Amino acid sequence: EAGLEGRVEVDSAGTGGWHIGMPPDARSQRHAKLRGYDLSKLRGRQISDIDFNRFDLVLAMDDDNLVDLEQMKPPNTHAEVRLFAAQAVPDPYHGPAAGFEHVLDLIERASEAWVPVLQARVTKRAPAGT
Repeated sequence: EAGLEGRVEVDSAGTGGWHIGMPPDARSQRHAKLRGYDLSKLRGRQISDIDFNRFDLVLAMDDDNLVDLEQMKPPNTHAEVRLFAAQAVPDPYHGPAAGFEHVLDLIERASEAWVPVLQARVTKRAPAGT
């Protein structure tokens, strides 16, 4: 909807390796599907040194992850490490189903807030005539 398809790449990775190769939690998939998101092909992976050069932005879901990512970022890499949302995005894994809906609400709101930032970045780095 924002005209960023094919111009912005989005990926997901954890700071820890607990869920490498595993699909998202079934409850997460179910709630996401109700909103039109298909998570079934996703598999967990841990962030790697390459990610800090591959991506311009590495976004953390909470302050603890932010600290971890800043410590994990290798020297001489260009990624900017920032918080994804104005408030922490909680892990709903151990809570009730409503927690998954709350997380989706937070992610959708934060994603919308990032759209103008990403549009400006894409415009700034686009070669003339594109």
